[in-house]
Amino acid sequence: MAARRRRRSARVQRRRSAVVAVALGVVPAGIVVLLAACLSVPERDEQAPPEVSSTAARIPEAAVAVTGADPARAPAIDLVDPAWATEVAAATGIPRRAVVAYAAADLTLANEQPSCAIAWNTLAGIGWVETRHGAYGGASLDESGLVSPRILGPRLDGDGVAAVDDTDGGRLDGDERWDRAVGPMQFIPETWRRWGADGDADGTRDPNHIDDAALAAGRYLCRSGPLDTAARWRQAIFTYNPLTRYVDDVAVRANEYAHFVDDSR
Repeated sequence: MAARRRRRSARVQRRRSAVVAVALGVVPAGIVVLLAACLSVPERDEQAPPEVSSTAARIPEAAVAVTGADPARAPAIDLVDPAWATEVAAATGIPRRAVVAYAAADLTLANEQPSCAIAWNTLAGIGWVETRHGAYGGASLDESGLVSPRILGPRLDGDGVAAVDDTDGGRLDGDERWDRAVGPMQFIPETWRRWGADGDADGTRDPNHIDDAALAAGRYLCRSGPLDTAARWRQAIFTYNPLTRYVDDVAVRANEYAHFVDDSR
């Protein structure tokens, strides 16, 4: 327990209050963004969340790593303290396998880009808004972290959504005319080509795998620098999906997870 407290203390400096600002940035039309909130998702059906504001994404206690784990070498599932993952899953209602993926991405990025200041609950907030942590449409995560059946967003054909011509010959999304967002974190193929990650160290980059998708999402969010101020946090989430409501929804859910975890201790 003392060792765990020391690990948490060592990372407490990575906490920050990401207050969602009022002003919006403008994403140029030529930039390929993650068109990820296109899915129509069901109403919330989990335990009633605490009253939280949509203007702040507070960071909970840092993810806890297995003693001696090396984030530069270990696959995601081996990075995260299993007792911590079970505790967080019970407190938040996030599937335990998704907790492992979000926390592993957090720990990996803390090693790769310590100044980024991203945390697991921001990734979890995105994962919930996108696909309910891989549960959209009756899908689910298996023990390996793979979502089944595949989760595909609508065809990005310009009819009520952005128009994005096919960029991968249908390899990832099965559509040779238009792109579609893919997987639990809803990457479009071109963005996955640039940012796809191998979070489980199996030699492949698969947007349908929660470890790969969570790490890729974290790297995408950190690409322009630290998320350590309100404006920077907001802009990072805004580039994932350029909608005010989307940023607010991610902030609310990330806050709820922070509250649930803190209240359970």
